[in-house]
Amino acid sequence: MQNKNSKEHLYEDIGLLLLLLMLSITAVLMMLSQNIVVNIIYLIITMGILIVTYFMGIIPSLLANMVFIAFQTVVMLYEYFGLNHEIQWSLLFWLIMPLLISLTMYLSTRSQIALQKANSDLHAALVERGAFDQQTNLRTMVAYVEDAGVFIETSRRFEIPVSTLIIKIRYFNDLRRMMSDRQLQLLLQIASEVIKSSTRDNDITYILENEDPTWAILLYTNATGGKIAGQRAKDAFEKRIKESPELVNLAISMVVGVSEWNAEEMSNPYDLMNDGIKETQYDV
Repeated sequence: MQNKNSKEHLYEDIGLLLLLLMLSITAVLMMLSQNIVVNIIYLIITMGILIVTYFMGIIPSLLANMVFIAFQTVVMLYEYFGLNHEIQWSLLFWLIMPLLISLTMYLSTRSQIALQKANSDLHAALVERGAFDQQTNLRTMVAYVEDAGVFIETSRRFEIPVSTLIIKIRYFNDLRRMMSDRQLQLLLQIASEVIKSSTRDNDITYILENEDPTWAILLYTNATGGKIAGQRAKDAFEKRIKESPELVNLAISMVVGVSEWNAEEMSNPYDLMNDGIKETQYDV
C-alpha cells in the first residue's frame, strides 16, 4: 500500500511538472505566432477542455480534444480552399498542445479526483445506512451505538475511562413555538458547530435526534473531565448566541448531562446514553 501511494505521488509530481512545461511551451508559441485573436479564442476553448478533463475524466476530455482538432482542421481547409489564404503554420501547435495539456493535467490530478470520489461514496454510504446526518454533518444514533461499543471495549481492555456528554437545548419545545424556521435552522447549525469545535480531536460528536435536538459526545475521560468539556461547550454556545442578531433576544441555553461508563451498572451503549439523557434533567 505504501509503495502504491509513493508511486501515485510520483505520478502526480511528474504530471505537475509536465503540465507546467506544456503551459510554458504554449505561452512561448502563442507569442511567436503573433495572432492575438485566434490565440485568445483557442485558449478559451482549451480552458473549457481542461474543465471537462478535471470534472468529467479522461474519456470526455479526449473526445473534446478530437472535436477541437476537427474544428481547427475545418477552419484551415476553409481558409485555404474557400478564401485562398495561406495556411498559418505558426498556429498548428494548437492541434496538439491542448491534448498534451489535458493528459498532463489528468496525470497530476487523478489521485485527488479519486479521493474526492471515494469521500463522496463514503458520505453516500453513511447517509444510506442512517449513520450520517446531512443537515448537521454529524454522525447519528446508529453510528453512536456502534462507536460507543468500540469505546467501551477499549475502556475494558486498557482500563481507560469513557464518558458521554448528552447536550440539549433548554425548553426547546417552548422556544420552537416562538421561532421562525430560519431561526430554528440557525440555532441547530450554531449548536452543532459549537459542540463539534469544543471537542478534542479524538472525541466524536453525534446528533441523536432532530425533532428535540439532542447531541452526544463520546470521550476518553471520566465524569469530571466530561463536565469540564460540557461547561466549555455551554460557554462557547452562550457566546455565539450573543453574537447572533437573530437569536440574541431569545433565552436560549444548553443543558448537559454527563455519564461515565460503569461496567457493573451498565451492560450496553444504550445504558450509557440513557443515563446521560437522565442527567440532563439535573443541569439547572
